Amino acid sequence: MKLNTRDAVAYFNKPDPNKTGVLIYGADAMRVATRRQDVISALIGPNGEEEMRLARMTAAELRKDSAMLNDAIKAQGFFPGPRAAFVEDANDNVAATIIAALDDWQIGDAQIIVTAGQLKATSKIRKAFETHPNAYAVGIYDDPPSREEIETTLTKAGISPPDRDAMADLTMLARELDPGDFRQTVEKIALYKIGDASPLTSADIDACAPTSTEAELDDVLNIVAEGRAQEIGPMMRRLESQGLNPVTLCISAMRHFRTLHAACSDPSGPAAGIGRVRPPVFGPRRDRMLRQAQGWGMHRLEQALALLTDTDLQLRSSAKAPQMALVERMLIRLAMMGRR
Repeated sequence: MKLNTRDAVAYFNKPDPNKTGVLIYGADAMRVATRRQDVISALIGPNGEEEMRLARMTAAELRKDSAMLNDAIKAQGFFPGPRAAFVEDANDNVAATIIAALDDWQIGDAQIIVTAGQLKATSKIRKAFETHPNAYAVGIYDDPPSREEIETTLTKAGISPPDRDAMADLTMLARELDPGDFRQTVEKIALYKIGDASPLTSADIDACAPTSTEAELDDVLNIVAEGRAQEIGPMMRRLESQGLNPVTLCISAMRHFRTLHAACSDPSGPAAGIGRVRPPVFGPRRDRMLRQAQGWGMHRLEQALALLTDTDLQLRSSAKAPQMALVERMLIRLAMMGRR
């Protein structure tokens, strides 16, 4: 039978060992693997694999040895507890073998866990699980995780319930990151919060969220956006000594000012616009960028973007001018522009 998204989440967290099995399929291999990991871990427990209560096989292996799945289902281990037989990357080439195993399954046998890529409605495997009275079929789609799913992930990581702003930040982060990356970020937050029983805040998320630039690069961009021209020179020497590419610095500055421009261009105002920018910004960094956007205004930010575009074209041209000097001059001009 089919499971909808809400019921599927509940089943992944607490599978019934008396069910014949579950098919998890979808175009995003990472999302499918994450759900498969959830259901197997919940079914056999943290020591199930060590106790040899999990049998793994690929569709290619099953195609070569059609008895492998049925043997794994019927085999009795030395350790008590639910067992699982996991078939990875299944397709209709092994449909007959999987369907035969479903038909032959009895109470006490290992549960059949099957993962697959995107399956058409006419797929034999998908039909077999959807029409089976004691098995489930779950389609995994690219929908953003629900609040319930995020809360479940936090609970598993041992994180205290977040405040309202932090929950909004986590929701945006979950929409931007792949499931695996989001789970790793939550694990990082859990380590960050060890020994701290206070509610999760936006500042905590900002400290742990993945960033695309180094702290020094963020520092120089903030210096420029806040009009502190006198501080640019020392920061540029520091970045140059680290071997930063001038083109990379120009691209990062372009991204920063485009974010400010997107916030100012929002019809509801910069405060609403900063919450809609992609990728999202969090906590103190969001507040800081909001202040920068409000200080610049949309029209001056358009002038800044024009200057950044001109410099980017010069860097990519055949001109022999020192590239880092070009970028430094451009940043100083931007900082002076921000003071007006």
